[in-house]
Amino acid sequence: MEKLTIREIAQALNIPCPMDGEVLSVCTDSRQITPGCLFVAIRGETFDGHDFVREAIERGAACALVHRPGDYPEGRTLLVEDTLKALLALSAWYRDRMSVRVVGITGSVGKTTTKDMTAAVLSTRFSIIKTPENRNNEIGTPETLFTIMRDTQAAVVEMGMSGLGEIRDLALAAKPEMGIITNVGKSHLKYLGTRENILRAKLELAECLPDGAPLLLCGDNDLLSAVKIPRLSIIFYGIDNQNCQICGTIKSVTLHSTRFTISWQGKNYDAVIPGAGKHLALAALAAFGAGVTMGVAPEEAVAALRDYVPSGMRQNAVEKGGVTVVEDCYNASPDSMAAALDTLGLLPAKGRRIFVASDMLELGETAPALHYQVGEQAAKSGVDLLLAWGELSAELVRGAREKGVPDARFFSEKEALTEAVLEAARPGDLIWFKGSRCMKLEEVVKRLYRKLDPAPEKP
Repeated sequence: MEKLTIREIAQALNIPCPMDGEVLSVCTDSRQITPGCLFVAIRGETFDGHDFVREAIERGAACALVHRPGDYPEGRTLLVEDTLKALLALSAWYRDRMSVRVVGITGSVGKTTTKDMTAAVLSTRFSIIKTPENRNNEIGTPETLFTIMRDTQAAVVEMGMSGLGEIRDLALAAKPEMGIITNVGKSHLKYLGTRENILRAKLELAECLPDGAPLLLCGDNDLLSAVKIPRLSIIFYGIDNQNCQICGTIKSVTLHSTRFTISWQGKNYDAVIPGAGKHLALAALAAFGAGVTMGVAPEEAVAALRDYVPSGMRQNAVEKGGVTVVEDCYNASPDSMAAALDTLGLLPAKGRRIFVASDMLELGETAPALHYQVGEQAAKSGVDLLLAWGELSAELVRGAREKGVPDARFFSEKEALTEAVLEAARPGDLIWFKGSRCMKLEEVVKRLYRKLDPAPEKP
């Protein structure tokens, strides 16, 4: 972040300024206070940052942004009506001071991978920043914008939502000149009710783009492929839909790579990405499209995709004790579950294909039916053994059994699931773990690793 004065911040928020001083960064977590920062006291579901204002200032914060009166150090706070809204407004003001090209990315699934791949491609030509991890909400997006510096040339900003209006607020702050929408799936049905409403929410990104701006849409998605916005330059990309401007053709899939051809403006480019699956290739097509649209040579874009490094627990393949494990414990939705199962079915396996799953969340009244459909997909993908834990996963197992998975088991307790995984795993097996982040399937993975590769006994 470029240095600001407290007076500049107060002026940007149209509030009185009780002090002089400088701000070197913005922080919303009292555990991460750095000297000279502006501490923004956010009230969450389980905490209230106002309770930590005095501690933050004692640890070196230049001042604090608050909306609740309290026993704070005199003259060291800026009072606003709502700190969350003020944080977003301040980040919009800060972004306006910077000459930077912003790419906004949203979608039901695939947005974080697409963001990381797009950043990899753009970094071949520009000095860039990107949203860290998946911090794509009303706190994470401002924090990302505050990392823009005078010499930053491009920013890749991921935008998430749980309801209507949220992406619009983030996009109005980020002011992207290009947008990417990866997918309109079934996530957030609990809050929005229908996929058509999810589409409306995602298209809020398009509403905030300037006239003539490029908007990349996945042409394989039934809802996105029908989008028409005459004032924007829409570029479709796809694999199943070969009528797109950017088309991909899968050549081969292994556990560690996907090889495919990118067709663009009458020419073909051979590409390879680390990781397995059509869903990753789709993300690569979007990143390629963003790159060439912003002036990156196609050959440079393809080379950057080859060197892309996946983050977090997104489809990380590990081999231990003769067993191949895919750690895919970051999130789970009907769409990402289907993508995982589709990829599992494509991969070669010496032994059995085992799918370990847990509940998908935020699906509302449709949750039982959508879990059942995942079970059906497991059967179509040739899963040999399905182990599932969580209340909703009973329907997943029922769908798998009724559609022909040879062995599908439901567990109401994680410990029982863990024991079943430990007992089942044997050399040659390919085991794919997939579940919502809060279900913490990585704990089962760690237990499995300890069995497969036990630490040597101490002498």
